[in-house]
Amino acid sequence: MEFNVERITFLEGIQKTLGIVERKTTMPILNNILIRAGDNKIKIIATDREIGLISDYEADVVASGEITIAARKLFEMIREIQGNVIHFKKMDNNWVTITCGKIMYKVPGIAVDEFPEVADDQSITFSKIKSSLLKEMINKTYFATSTDEMRVNLNGVYFSVEKGLALMVATDGHRLSIVKKQMEDDGFSGLEGGGIILPRKGVGEIRKLVEDGTDDIEIGIQQGSCVLRKNKTVLRVSLIDSDYPDYEKVIPEEKGIDVRLDRETLLHSLKRMGVMSSDRFSGVKIELAENKMTLSSINPDVGEAKDEIDIVYEGKEFEMGYNVKYLIDAIDVVDEKNISIEMREAHGPGVVRPVDDDSYMCIIMPLRL
Repeated sequence: MEFNVERITFLEGIQKTLGIVERKTTMPILNNILIRAGDNKIKIIATDREIGLISDYEADVVASGEITIAARKLFEMIREIQGNVIHFKKMDNNWVTITCGKIMYKVPGIAVDEFPEVADDQSITFSKIKSSLLKEMINKTYFATSTDEMRVNLNGVYFSVEKGLALMVATDGHRLSIVKKQMEDDGFSGLEGGGIILPRKGVGEIRKLVEDGTDDIEIGIQQGSCVLRKNKTVLRVSLIDSDYPDYEKVIPEEKGIDVRLDRETLLHSLKRMGVMSSDRFSGVKIELAENKMTLSSINPDVGEAKDEIDIVYEGKEFEMGYNVKYLIDAIDVVDEKNISIEMREAHGPGVVRPVDDDSYMCIIMPLRL
């Protein structure tokens, strides 16, 4: 096995795998990526057995073959090399030499026999969705996914498509983020039987795939996996096999106290309150009075903060407490200039949404401060 490849191309290919390869595992092979050379291209394959990535890159292949090699060490080597072309050669004892100019690394590889198989994208029916659309939907929900491993069905994002309307939902039990977007093509297939739950780690990898927001991305569902294809990269994500909670029950039906104000003004004020946050305390009190919103945060371990915003409000005086980080997360992903923050008495949930866009909302449970 021997090939020459552009350093930047090789570096980018390895970097794509770093979020997938396992740091701590009982299977050392999962620290590795599989590199396969042939037909003037190389395939870089990574898996943690739940997520699999296959990417093709152009290369000058002298001799075909395959080997697995530690992903993070390989990335560090290629990153520090100064030069344009990497020469990669596997020797008979599975050791690998990596050279560029006068620089040479010699590192051990592991035979591919132990590497888990990553299925390709053959025999899958794909549907297209714009990368920019999927990117926006992930950005507006990913932050609300749960990290509690005991609540498996909340450790991911719920995704469905019905009659051209794409829906994405995430919740950690304290907040719930919903985004709905109309697709240009209503012929999306593979989700006729209902939605799917994409695991948090998998959504993070999908996010990288659509980060540039260009081109369409193809999505297909097969045997408990979601397969995504963009350009010369195929990403396979195992789905969470569980029922997602009935999120619609959480959406308030009655109207609350609705305050509309400039997004940037409120966001910066909340960030000033967030300076007082700690692991033990992260609350902010919002008080409404005539044409005035007052935000305050008192943390015995850190100190106090108070800020005042001019608003248009003529209702009764009102106050409510929320987790300041949850409010920041919900508002930070809004693109529109003005937002609505709707609060309720009797410790009902608060709702953050753009004023001129009904495709997104984030519901946040209040705190008793």
